[in-house]
Amino acid sequence: MPIMGALRALERATRPYDPEFAEAMERRWAELPDAARTPGQVLGRHGVGCEGTHGVFPKCNLKCTPCYHSRDANQVRVDGPHTHEQIAAQMALLRELRGPRAHTQLIGGEVSLLAPDDHAVALAIMRDHGREPMSFTHGDFDYDYLTRLALGEDGTRRFGRLSFAAHFDKFMYGRGGIERPPDEEALNLYRARFAAMFARLRREHGVRFFLAHNMTVTPGNLDEVAGVIRDCHAMGYGMFSFQPAAFLGDERRWKEKFREATPDAVWAEIEHGAGTRLDYRVFENGDVRCNRTAYGFSVGRRWYPFLDGDDPRDLAVRDAFFRYFGKVTFTGTPPALLAARVLRVAARHPSTAVTVLRWLARTIHRVGLLRLARHRMRVRPVTFVMHQFMDADVVAPAWEMMQRGEQATQPRLRETQERLAACHYAMAHPEDGTLVPACVQHAVLDPAENAALRTLLPIVEVRTPTGSSSGTSPKEK
Repeated sequence: MPIMGALRALERATRPYDPEFAEAMERRWAELPDAARTPGQVLGRHGVGCEGTHGVFPKCNLKCTPCYHSRDANQVRVDGPHTHEQIAAQMALLRELRGPRAHTQLIGGEVSLLAPDDHAVALAIMRDHGREPMSFTHGDFDYDYLTRLALGEDGTRRFGRLSFAAHFDKFMYGRGGIERPPDEEALNLYRARFAAMFARLRREHGVRFFLAHNMTVTPGNLDEVAGVIRDCHAMGYGMFSFQPAAFLGDERRWKEKFREATPDAVWAEIEHGAGTRLDYRVFENGDVRCNRTAYGFSVGRRWYPFLDGDDPRDLAVRDAFFRYFGKVTFTGTPPALLAARVLRVAARHPSTAVTVLRWLARTIHRVGLLRLARHRMRVRPVTFVMHQFMDADVVAPAWEMMQRGEQATQPRLRETQERLAACHYAMAHPEDGTLVPACVQHAVLDPAENAALRTLLPIVEVRTPTGSSSGTSPKEK
């Protein structure tokens, strides 16, 4: 009977766990070094980690210091068919080795140098492989580009939701309207304009969005981090991500003593901007020497953690989440379907409902009913992140030893190997069927890859009638 068939299909669709996803996480957990198998570890318990593309459009039109790109990155033209071919191959390998669902960055050079149609096709390819894509940009494009990306020629929506990570810092030179920012505060107008485009897109066309704000930190702007967070807290960014600069990529851009901006110093400034302590041990993404993350929400100007690491009851909530909901696929699942799956878990394990209600009561008490009422119950999820990339001079030898199956004895190289083994951020190489950590990609593989792309996709010089020549490329990054 048709009704019975529909009920069986509904039952299958709302099953809480995807066996393939669960198997992928089991493999990921088994791959982690012992030091990373902590109570708060997310990898292997609620996800396989993040992913990124490489070699798909290495070119950029800003000039940044520091920059992880190799010398040849800007000598490669942006080519839609090449981008699509490479993304499809990389996503297929990621789908095979890391399972059916993951967050993946569309990254290389500047994503807005892709034509809007090519950009849209790239996102569709990623989604077809079960990836939730996030486009990585410097944010220097206009609303016309955004609408042409989000809408088809007939004006209908191509996507129900777009995710972008926008990188803003004062060491990015060549941005339209502010060639050389004098300080971070001068960029706040541009940060606000970027976020406002997406708010407008949602109002006018119903396209939802998620925005991450990225910023490279050096000794030259360390003391401005807190101000950026305070000034931008209500602009619409759901994540603030900071990367202490590393000696990685084009060495011509290494202008400062980057390591004077230590991870602890950067995190302290992030806490200063958030106005509270940020406990990055509640949830861990890989090795905490690489990644620190604090998940929470803002009510007005105040930020609160979802879980208080000093409260054993909240840590019990975390453990229950991993135990009962860790295998539920959240990424890329429509809200109604996700709700149905969560309800099925709760029906099977009624104690989870009690745990959630008690957590909710504690959280409301911490925030205060008066504050919630004053802000009309408006709660904005905001995540703070710090990614600490490693220097090329340790990544290259450590990786070479790992490829030979050797364990380093020198402390710095041993630490590098441990961090690479627990890497949260992988890139795919279909030519040999391997995945590599992002630090390896940028420190070891990018130079040769971009040199080859320079030959495959050379920039064409255009001769003007007067005999002068000009490249088709924008300004050097």
